[in-house]
Amino acid sequence: MFNIGDKIVHPMHGAGVIECVEEKDFLGEKKNYYKIKMVLRGIDISIPIDKIEKLGLRSVMDNQTKETVKAILGGRMGDMPENWNQRYRANLELIKTGDVRELAVVVRNLFLLDMEKGLSAGEKKMLNVAKQMMISEIMILENREALEIEREIDCLIKEISE
Repeated sequence: MFNIGDKIVHPMHGAGVIECVEEKDFLGEKKNYYKIKMVLRGIDISIPIDKIEKLGLRSVMDNQTKETVKAILGGRMGDMPENWNQRYRANLELIKTGDVRELAVVVRNLFLLDMEKGLSAGEKKMLNVAKQMMISEIMILENREALEIEREIDCLIKEISE
């Protein structure tokens, strides 16, 4: 259970702050919802409180996890299927876990693959979405600007390819 003001991460939308709890009537049933302000797009989303576990909402990473993420980003490319379709599905499953370490693996591998031989349009979009989700979490953790964080991520990954 979270509280108002908690910084959280939605596995498919990125990081945000719980602004309030609202009671809403949905199909004749009253339910409590977290109203969450997402940091990157500035949009509000509502999540039924009884569905947070199923959806994979979690607290923002701590500083120790951030250091692990940085090490992953600066590491070598992992094994990936050669077929882009299989690779896409495998990466999508990693993203859906909601684990920021898995997200870092996806960002690093797709970034390096793009530098090496290019990505399909779908994989380019996946890389961008995964990177934005990671950026949103670091933004909320460190109270920094998105562009600065994106440059840092790019530099960490590029260092390994040189």
